[in-house]
Amino acid sequence: MNIEPFKNDIGASVDCDLRTIKIDEIEKIKNAINSYGVICLRNQTMSPDEYLKFARLLGKVKDYPMLKDLEGYRGITVVERKENDKGKSYGEGWHTDSSYLDIVPRYTCLKGIIVDKNQGETLFASQFASYEALDKKMKDKIQDLVGIFSSAGPISKTRIEREAERGTGKAKDFIAEHPIVRKVKNKKALYLSPGHTIAIKNLGNKDSENLLSYLFNHQTKKEFQMSFFWEKNSMVIWDNYSIIHSATPYVGKRLMHRIILDA
Repeated sequence: MNIEPFKNDIGASVDCDLRTIKIDEIEKIKNAINSYGVICLRNQTMSPDEYLKFARLLGKVKDYPMLKDLEGYRGITVVERKENDKGKSYGEGWHTDSSYLDIVPRYTCLKGIIVDKNQGETLFASQFASYEALDKKMKDKIQDLVGIFSSAGPISKTRIEREAERGTGKAKDFIAEHPIVRKVKNKKALYLSPGHTIAIKNLGNKDSENLLSYLFNHQTKKEFQMSFFWEKNSMVIWDNYSIIHSATPYVGKRLMHRIILDA
C-alpha cells in the first residue's frame, strides 16, 4: 500500500486494491483518513458486494434516511446527475454529510460508476486547518458553542430531483445539535456545515447570523482546500468530523455509489 500526501497534508493518494485488502491494512487506511482527512483511490473495480464488504471492515454501514438504497444492496445510496436535470448537482454546496442526525456518520465512501469524459470534480476543505488558522480570541469564543443543524438547510434543494424519484418518504425536517468544535484524536476541527447549520444555540438571531457568516467564509478558504477529478472506478473516502465537501456545477450524466459509516 502506497500513501502519498497532497499539498499541506490535506488529502492523500492511496494505491491499493480494496478487493484484496487485509485486516491490518484497514488500520493504515483509517490512520491515513485521520491524518489527512480524505483519501483518493483510482481503478477500484469492485462489485456492489465487494464494495459493501470493504465498507464493513472500515465501520458500521449506516442508513441514509432521504433516498432508497440501490436495489438489493442495503447501505448503498445512488448519487446521480442526469443529462436533463434542471437544478443544482446533488451535493453542490459546502456541507458535511447527514450532520442533522443525532449520531452523524464518521466516514463517507463515494465511488464513480458512470462518469462522462469531462469528469467533474468534488472540493474538500480541511477543518483541522481551518480551526488552526483561527486566532486565539475566536477559538476561545467558539470553544463551547453548539450549532443547530437541519436537513431543511440550503443543501436540501440539491436533493429535490432525486427525492422525487427515489425518496424514502421519511424526509422530514431532522434537527440535531452538535458542538461546533470537535476533537478528533489529539486535534481539534471546526464542525460546521454551511448546507445544514442554521443557527448557533443560545445566541440572538443577529449574533448567530454574523458568527456563522464569518465562520462559513473562513472554513472554505482556498488554502484549506483540495479537489478531486472524477473518472470511472475512482473512489474517495473522507472523515466527516474533519472535512467538509462540495460537488461542483456539472452538466451531463454521472452516477456514483455512496456508503456512509459509523466508526
